[in-house]
Amino acid sequence: MNIFNLSTARAAAASPLHDEARDWLLLLTSGRATVADAKALQAWRAQSPEHAQAFEQTKALWQQLAPALEHAAPPRSFGRRAFLGGAIAASAALVMVRVGTPGGFAGLTADYRTEVGEQRQVLLSDGVSLELNTQTRISRIGQGIELLEGEVEVVARLAQPLRVQAGDGWVSAAQARFNVRNTDHSVCVTCIEGSLSVDAGGHSVSLGSGRQLTYSAAGIGAPVVVDTQAVVAWREQVLVFNNATLATVVDEINRYRPGMLVLLNKELGQRRVQARFSLQQLAGVALLIRDAYGAKCTELPGGVVLLS
Repeated sequence: MNIFNLSTARAAAASPLHDEARDWLLLLTSGRATVADAKALQAWRAQSPEHAQAFEQTKALWQQLAPALEHAAPPRSFGRRAFLGGAIAASAALVMVRVGTPGGFAGLTADYRTEVGEQRQVLLSDGVSLELNTQTRISRIGQGIELLEGEVEVVARLAQPLRVQAGDGWVSAAQARFNVRNTDHSVCVTCIEGSLSVDAGGHSVSLGSGRQLTYSAAGIGAPVVVDTQAVVAWREQVLVFNNATLATVVDEINRYRPGMLVLLNKELGQRRVQARFSLQQLAGVALLIRDAYGAKCTELPGGVVLLS
């Protein structure tokens, strides 16, 4: 693509919608984008065919910049910085109104934390051990803990119950091994061994081994029987999906993988998946999705891959 054609393409992309599309690309490749941002992008694209077209055109222009620069004379050339320059102010506003740190503002001062793909063991006290999964923030509160964001496996061997706060509820257990996950404003509690109680939404529910429940601002669900080995497979560096939607799989993979997979095809996202991934496979998981489901993969800087 020569400089004349590139300039023409830039002029064609000068519109408010294209400005917003550039904002999205800048946010996605900033290293601070979250799964919630990816879902917000999907909603933005779905507003109209014009929104979707503006994003595709802006994405294509982004990809064309690198080869064009190789043939441009230095005084007349411009880089991705110039391409995004007009979007920086608006994108900065987008970043300022959200917090990229798991657990929000409280997560910044959490006592225990893990980053993307990191897992960590914490011996909280005699009789209590924690195994933190990726992107997890935990703070100590009194004689208990608060799971601000992420996922933790707790082993309690105590005379008096340990209390774990997660979202708007509490988990209490003295002799139990259990898994608590607090993501996307929803909490999921799984009893692996022993017994525990969950207090949320004005209700108290007892959970025995092999049972799980979820709660959120909408209320507390009924206990269900689950495969506990699949729930804690992350402890063995494995992710297990049993009849999950591809959208759910992508969201979960994004918790472990630097960069982000962004699923832009709603119908593709509803496909059901039966899969088992090693965490060491995740660098190439976009290609696995491409080959298995015929998705189109577009790679962007920062480890971002658009799936359409």
